[in-house]
Amino acid sequence: MAELMQGAKVPEFVIPTTAGEFRLGARNDGNLVIYFYPRDNTPGCTNEGSDFRDLAPAFRRLRTRILGISTDTIESHCRFRDKMKLPFELGSDEDHSVAVLFGVWKQKNLYGRKMMGIERSTFLMDAKGVLRREWRKVRVAGHAAVVLAAAREL
Repeated sequence: MAELMQGAKVPEFVIPTTAGEFRLGARNDGNLVIYFYPRDNTPGCTNEGSDFRDLAPAFRRLRTRILGISTDTIESHCRFRDKMKLPFELGSDEDHSVAVLFGVWKQKNLYGRKMMGIERSTFLMDAKGVLRREWRKVRVAGHAAVVLAAAREL
């Protein structure tokens, strides 16, 4: 599969979320931030979710929706969303098909053990579904603010 390119339309995908089914092509509510994260309730993922939560009102003012995606189940996502008071949807990519589409399903090395997993990455699409910005191998600290600044430029 060809890697997504900035300036190209993102292919249609459907994913179950904490708010029901999300269908990329069915949305008409402005821009979209998709952030991929490895696991619910881990330190980095908790910090990243908190940062996007804290900036969610600013994203809303820019008509920019936030969708977090990991391979965790909907049940796990609902507990994580409620615990963290996240005001946005979390998508369950248990078969990693959406992670593969975005090129973030990667071999990782954890304490010398090789395994497949999500590479923390974020994508910003405009209202027409065109990929405008991408961040791969994300470092959490300050990242959500950088994404917000980019959303202001759309």
